[in-house]
Parts: sequence; structure tokens; C-alpha cells
Amino acid sequence: MNDSDLPAVAAPSSALVCALRRLLHPLVKLLLANSITYPYLANLLKSVYVEVADSEFCLEKKQQTDSRVSLLSGVHRKDVKRLRSEGPSGFTPMPSVSLGAQLVALWTSNALFLDAEGRHKPLPRLASEGGESSFEGLVAMVSKDMRSRVVLDEWLRIGVARMDERGWVCLNTDAFVPENGFEEKAFYFGENLHDHLSAAAHNLLGIRPAFMDRSVHYDSLSRASVEELAALSKELGMQALHAVNRRAMELQERDSGSEDASFRINFGAYFYSAGQEESSAGK
Repeated sequence: MNDSDLPAVAAPSSALVCALRRLLHPLVKLLLANSITYPYLANLLKSVYVEVADSEFCLEKKQQTDSRVSLLSGVHRKDVKRLRSEGPSGFTPMPSVSLGAQLVALWTSNALFLDAEGRHKPLPRLASEGGESSFEGLVAMVSKDMRSRVVLDEWLRIGVARMDERGWVCLNTDAFVPENGFEEKAFYFGENLHDHLSAAAHNLLGIRPAFMDRSVHYDSLSRASVEELAALSKELGMQALHAVNRRAMELQERDSGSEDASFRINFGAYFYSAGQEESSAGK
């Protein structure tokens, strides 16, 4: 990105400022609920401004400077120099989340772990009971270094899995979204909202081709109607996620070893409802 990509306006778009205020409202609510105050967020934003200005707004064939980053971001040059010397904070997925996501993706797509209707089925805990089509076999297909008992104990703790009356392992969900593990939930909060916001920002900047970003929204609905639509959205959303997951697994296997196999995708679905008075908050 270069200077020609910067908006040639004296003040920010009022429409963009309104949208920004709108999307910040639920975020600030979450921050306050977790004792993250404005000064803490301001310091975090300062480092992010410097990081983005430094990496995304370079001039072609010119070395990025503290002065230019300061000009772009509005952050004092002294702070820019300090933050640039520290380098980006980096991002490393939690090992338990990375492994969990791989296991659930395999469980919901590989024929060894599906029933006749293509749904993930309960698995015997040990390979001695179910061979490859066991929970132990599932874990072994993803990691030879991790004991299946360790994974199972953690999944039971965070609500991803449960044991049925036979002592078989049942998957509680169609994606690795823990019910109880806050750290795991926070990981996906950042991962999914980052990618959704990245797609929306890409489209708002007018970059082509645009990413798919579609939704339907209605008001003046009864509680019963909302519950019906929630159930329908979950059913159809999971069908789409299953279809994309299975095809992605096939393509990932096909592309293994290819020189250009350096891309990633994120496809998701969500549903939200609220009272109309609550929905107007932040506008």
C-alpha cells in the first residue's frame, strides 16, 4: 500500500466514524467486563497503529522511517522508535486449540468417523475397541506425540466432548468452539473477528475481487419467530460448514507439496438476535 491509497480527505468519513462507533460498542462492553480500561486499550492501540503503518503503508523502494510512521499514525516519534525497535508482538495459536481444531475437522470429515448419513459418530475410546475408528485412532492420525487420554480429559473439561452410557466419546459440537474454556474461546474470538473484519475492510477499501460478506436482517419479530430462525440458521449454517470442511480437507491433501500451497481460508457463520432497543445502542 502506498500514499495513493490514503484517503485524500481533510476529515474522516462521517459514515465510517458512525460505523466504527457502532462496532466498538460491544467490544468496549466486553473489555469493561474483563477489567480492560481505556488507558490499557489506548496503549495497545498505539502499538497496533505503529505496527500497521510500518508494515502496510511502505513506499515502494524506500526504507520505512520513524518519521513517516509517526506522520501516518499520529503517534509521537519517540514512541514510534521504541515500538518499532521492540518489533511486532507476534501471534502464536494455543497448542491445545490448534490440535483441537485439526481433530474436530478430521472427525467431521473423514469417513472413518462418520455414520451412514455423514454425521460424526461416537467413538470407542481405545484403539483396542475400535481400531482406527476410535478416539485413540483419531488422535494418532493428527499427532503421534500426544496421548489421547490427555486430549480427552481436556475436552471433557471445556465441554467439547462427553462420554455416553457405553463409555464412548461423543463430540458435543461440529466445530472446535469450547463451552467452558475461556482461553480457547478468546482465541477464536480474535481469530474469527479478525478475518471477518479483514474481509469487510478489504471490501470497503474497494479492493478487487471482493470477499463474500452477506447477511440478512429483520426486525419486528416475535420471540417464537426468532427461535425458529435461530434453529433454521444453525441447521443450514452447519450444512454449509460441513460441505466446505470436507472439500477443504480433500484439497489440502491434493495440494500437499505444491509450491503455491501457502494460502489459508476462513469460512464461518453466525446468528445474533436482540431486542430492538438493545440493537439501537451505540448508534
